[in-house]
Amino acid sequence: MKNIKIIVLGDAHIPDRAWEIPSKLLEVIENSKPYDLAIYTGDFTSEEIYNWFKSLGKKTYAVKGNMDYIELPEYVVIKLNSIKVGVIHGDQVYPRGNIPKLSNIAHRLGVNVLLSGHTHKPFIKIYNEVLHINPGSITGVWSGSGSSFYPTYAMIEVSLPELTIKFKILRDNEVKEKIFRINLLKSLK
Repeated sequence: MKNIKIIVLGDAHIPDRAWEIPSKLLEVIENSKPYDLAIYTGDFTSEEIYNWFKSLGKKTYAVKGNMDYIELPEYVVIKLNSIKVGVIHGDQVYPRGNIPKLSNIAHRLGVNVLLSGHTHKPFIKIYNEVLHINPGSITGVWSGSGSSFYPTYAMIEVSLPELTIKFKILRDNEVKEKIFRINLLKSLK
């Protein structure tokens, strides 16, 4: 299997909480396309952002957020060779970002990796044989449980059994990067 380049975005909330994606992040995103897959974890809140998102990848997958009025599915399951990736918004659990409850959803969907949003805070966690990835908010806007208040998104490079996850974070008007490498064979036992 060839390496797969995936961009994971979520929670833009344009125009209800933000007017645009910060130009420095937008430039980095645009300069790296096309992606093999573009995935969105919900809450576009406008058709314009949804249409822009669809231009990013050779294949695109998006789910409906609790503030979306666009017709989108509640969840998506994507098969990448031996791993199955689930995508949900995350408003299905309370409190926001509750990992045990999100893991229960992952098990119901039969996935090894669950991408979710709704918290507006980026994270990577492994719990109950599920890798959880949240890209945060592409605009850094507030959520019902706060936020990181930094615009963020995730890049995932798949070279099985390893995933390289890069969080792109706009801080001090500069795009910074945090890198995590996860061997799925070792981590999800």
